[in-house]
Amino acid sequence: MAEGRGLETDRAVLLARYDLDAGGFATLDQITAFAAALCEAPIALVSIVEERRQRFLARTGLDAEETPRDESFCAHAMMGDAIFVVPDASVDPRFADNALVTGAPFIRFYAGAPLIDGDGVPLGALCVIDGKPRADLTALQRQGLLLLARQVMVELEGRLRDRDVIAQQRRDAQAVAESDRMFRTLADTMPQMVWSTLPDGYHDYYNARWYEFTGVPAGSTDGEGWNGMFHPDDQERAWKRWRHSLETGEPYEIEYRLRHHSGDYRWTLGRALPIRDERGTIIRWIGTCTDINDQIAMVEEREVIAHELSHRIKNIFSVISGLIGLSAREHPEIGAVADDLRDRIMALGRAHDFVRPHGPDSQPDHGEGLLRGILEQIFVPYRDALGPRIHFSGDNPAIDDRSATPLALLFHELATNAAKYGALSVPAGRIIIDVSGEERDIRIDWREEGGPPAAPATSEGFGSRLMRLSVERQLGGRMTRDWRPEGLRLSLWIPASSMSRATAGKA
Repeated sequence: MAEGRGLETDRAVLLARYDLDAGGFATLDQITAFAAALCEAPIALVSIVEERRQRFLARTGLDAEETPRDESFCAHAMMGDAIFVVPDASVDPRFADNALVTGAPFIRFYAGAPLIDGDGVPLGALCVIDGKPRADLTALQRQGLLLLARQVMVELEGRLRDRDVIAQQRRDAQAVAESDRMFRTLADTMPQMVWSTLPDGYHDYYNARWYEFTGVPAGSTDGEGWNGMFHPDDQERAWKRWRHSLETGEPYEIEYRLRHHSGDYRWTLGRALPIRDERGTIIRWIGTCTDINDQIAMVEEREVIAHELSHRIKNIFSVISGLIGLSAREHPEIGAVADDLRDRIMALGRAHDFVRPHGPDSQPDHGEGLLRGILEQIFVPYRDALGPRIHFSGDNPAIDDRSATPLALLFHELATNAAKYGALSVPAGRIIIDVSGEERDIRIDWREEGGPPAAPATSEGFGSRLMRLSVERQLGGRMTRDWRPEGLRLSLWIPASSMSRATAGKA
């Protein structure tokens, strides 16, 4: 017990040195945003665990700035040296009664990489959180989360070093009245490349990090010489963005390739803000350059893996369809069932191909990520010489990979039934699909015209059960059907958040 109190005392003294109340964690916000994207989780946090609370220095997907320590998952994660994973907190006896599990944000999956300082003192964790249970992170996600946790500590320890250096510099500079000299002294202690310009954009200062990165002689990039440091393909774009900021006073932000002292070009994030006097007149621009080359390379590697995985999934659909065809030839008595099953699988294959990650050479012609685009893919078999017999009106909401599969199954079943018994079974028949928004739902109306009178089935078949499961369980919506003499009328209400993650984020 005494040893535990001693550890907490050491941690409290160390955390006080970081001066966490001072804020300024923009770089950590970038890290949590990237961690959430990498791990495909809605929430990512940089959590510092104190004696009575855990505070979030950076957060993505969560509004709370702190929670009590006795509710903290990160207090467990920081005590190890590996990633701490809770696959389903609701069934884990350590967390099942936790207020963060039983209430918002309703944590189910948690993975946290410990934040340990250079002396081995645990400070907290970089964590990702999901509202759905998950077995684990992938190997790539684990590696990435550990690397990002190390980068958090680089930022925090750099902040600690900078704070000590700045304090010493302020003591040394008490007799220095000139503010420009103070700025130059402080800027040279920054881990980022720092530069400044006059109001007209003339570059008159770069800190030591700039010259260490570029390897150019001091002063050689003053004035307009800086533009020659960019990749030739980025120079015109960088100039255009910079001139726009100078003309409007808007903040400057751009990603470009900057020449490293090794001769290679590395991706860099450039930012600048204007400094204004009391009358609002710009008196100087202060900017930074941050090396983001490794982060971009990691994202590109993840995209390559996603494309390869998607290609293999598409091949699996083809293999399954082939196996069904082979079985049907060997057992003709199951031919009708095999044809139905193969059609459903091909519909799923078209849906997957529509929403899968695409490279520059495999983009769909149009409609990528929109409802009408995937429906046109599903309805291709029902075109005739006069063109499509299924017509669209109204909205065209976004969809993603989560909604594509149930939507493909649902509308494949509707079209198949219409071709067998409904409007598409006669030459003059047609179908109208109207889409509109109703509060937080997307309403989709299916109306058959010109076909034989619609009659309800005497019992619920497999296709009807499949449609109901797709709408109610997978999409969280509801469905009504009306068998009218002029044809089937069907209405769907699907939550907009179930159609697309992007739509859920805007809600």
